[in-house]
Order: sequence, then structure tokens, then C-alpha cells
Amino acid sequence: QDEIFPDKEHFGRIFRNNAQMSSMGITQIAAVMGSCVAGGAYLPIMSDEALIVDKTGSIFLAGSYLVKAAIGEEIDNETLGGATTHCEISGVTDYKAKDDKDALDKIKNIVSKIGDFNKAGFNREKPQKPALDEKEIYGILPKARNEQYEMMDIINRLVDNSEFEAYKDGYGQTIITGYARIDGWAVGIVANQRKVVKSKKGEMQFGGVIYSDSADKATRFIANCNQKKIPLVFVQDVTGFMVGSKSEQGGIIKDGAKMVNAVSNSVVPKFTVIVGNSYGAGNYAMCGKAYDPRLIFAWPSAELAVMGGAQAAKVLVQIEASSLKAKGEIVDEAKEKLIFDKIKARYDEQVSPYYAAARLWTDAIIDPLDTRTWISMGIEAANHAPIEKKFNLGVIQV
Repeated sequence: QDEIFPDKEHFGRIFRNNAQMSSMGITQIAAVMGSCVAGGAYLPIMSDEALIVDKTGSIFLAGSYLVKAAIGEEIDNETLGGATTHCEISGVTDYKAKDDKDALDKIKNIVSKIGDFNKAGFNREKPQKPALDEKEIYGILPKARNEQYEMMDIINRLVDNSEFEAYKDGYGQTIITGYARIDGWAVGIVANQRKVVKSKKGEMQFGGVIYSDSADKATRFIANCNQKKIPLVFVQDVTGFMVGSKSEQGGIIKDGAKMVNAVSNSVVPKFTVIVGNSYGAGNYAMCGKAYDPRLIFAWPSAELAVMGGAQAAKVLVQIEASSLKAKGEIVDEAKEKLIFDKIKARYDEQVSPYYAAARLWTDAIIDPLDTRTWISMGIEAANHAPIEKKFNLGVIQV
């Protein structure tokens, strides 16, 4: 019980949320198709309307066995808390359904009559298919994760008519930012460029890595989208922020912090698609699960981790080998390889998108070809609620 009963986010919170959602005008409809016992009995009744299926649905604070043990009353569950009891005697439930299908049909009928509420008003035009062949999206990602590819090849197969208006195109090139439409919806896209680029200062920058200039660009673009009330789509294939003395002296930490600040305080709907790597602080800056994306999806090619399996294994091998040597053990190359392989195998299992989805770190693993549909569906759902909070970046370092 210590894991489910007394704490703030335990079962009691559910009933509190029921009450608060009702006060916010959020419609709640419950269908009782099986047993609702004890605390669970309150859930459907705290909803706006409750349906119960005849002969299979039941609601009671204590079942027949507990009633007999507590007060000696002999009664069956149907008589105690079935559909007839609660629809015709107690008045606890509002509708009696003859079966599950009838219950769902009744819900559809109720929902069909709900009035319109204020909407967010996101911009939408007539949807257009990408001009480029969408099915080519399957062949863009290289087999080796460390190989380069052009992220625009993916974007151009996701956006309407393959039209993309790049923002600060020649600056901070390891992050692509720009405006487009997906299924007619106006969106701002923030994506990791995975090919090596050369800045105008002559610096060669690794693809998939966030540098100070790209973090600055993304921060400003995210702010612009909030100003214009344009939903944001993050396309992740990121290995993290640039490291080393040059980056530290250039202020990579404060520049990365600005980007994280902008993502955290963004009030427009955010949607995240992980197409490849999603490593470390790069996951944070590119709107990982902790940053409240409305939906976060992974392609089957995705990996979520603090760092890649090989890199993590190399670091951990050094630590473990040093520990063994300190104890007087001899660690030769063969033993180091054995340790490396063991650590890498364990790490590789944990970076799998299926491992992540099983722990709800992502909402779904999707077919890449369905990406447009999922994003459009998410924006359409988000459009039903107006944006009430004002965008405010708070204090940032310059």
C-alpha cells in the first residue's frame, strides 16, 4: 500500500483530478462495463455522466463477500450494485446499456451534442501532399549511425508540397529551423542536421551536435513561433552539445541553457519525432519527454540514451578496469574486451526504442510514413483548447 495509497500522486489524486477537471469544464463520461469497487466506485460517479452495462457492470464500495464479513448481510453482487439497482433504485448511474456496444453508442450520441468551445486558432490551409515521393523516406537514414545524411531529405518528404522556408539558413547550421505546413497546419520545425557543415568562420561542425550558434538560432526561432502562435515540431537525431575547451570558452553552457529555457517555457503545442539518436542533454534541448511535448514519437531507428552504447562502454570499461587494478588484479586486453562487450550489450538493449516505449518515455513507435498523420492529429486535438498562458522566457544569460 505504500506505493499506491497515501502519497500525493497516489490513488487519491485521481479523485481530486476528477473534481478539478469538472470545475474546468472538461467533459467526463464514464462507462461501467465491469466491476468498480471501493475507491474505484467514485470514478464514474465523479464524471458528468455515467453509463452501466446490464448484468456485467457493477458499482459498490464493498463487494458481497466483504459485506457479509462486515455486517453479515447475504446478497449477490448484481443486487448489491448492478445496473438495475443504480439506474432504478439508487440513481447513482444515468444510463443503462444492454451491452458494451450499446454503451459506446450512447457515449457517441452524448459526445455528438457537446457544444463548441474557444479554440486556439492555429493556421490551417487546404492540405497538400509532399511534392517528393513520401515512400523515399524509408531509404534516407544510413545503416551506420555515425554516417552523414541530409536532414532536409526527410523534412521535404514530411511537409506539404515539399515547401520549407528556412530561418537563418546559413547560420548555426547543425540545427535546421524554418516554417512549413504539415497536412495544412502551419508549423515551425526544429531539426538536427546530420551532415558535417562548414560555418562562415571556417569552422567544421559535426552533424547531430548542437553548437553555440545553432543553440542561439533555435532559441530565437522558438520564441518567434510562440509570438506568432505556431505549433513546434522537433525532429531529433542528436548526439548532444559540443564539448572541449573551445566550446567551453565560447559559452556553450549558457547558450545551451537559453535553448532549454525557450523549450521549457514554450506555450504553443510541441511535438517531437525521434528519427535517430536522442542522447544526453541533446534530448532535453530538442524537447524530450521531460519538456512536455503534446506527443512524442519514435521511429524504429530511434535510440534514447545518455550516450551511445560504444561510447558509454568505453568510459565504463576504463572505470571498471581502474577499480580492478586498484585491487591488484591484472587486466589485459582480453579482459578489457570481455568487460566492454558485456557493458555494450546491456547498454544496447536499453537504448532500443522498444525499451523506451515500454517505459512510456515515448508515446508510440510509428511507421515513418505515418509521421505527417500523427503530427496533424496532434495539432488538431491541441487546437480545441485556447492558449491561455503568456510566453515568458524568464531570466537568461547573454
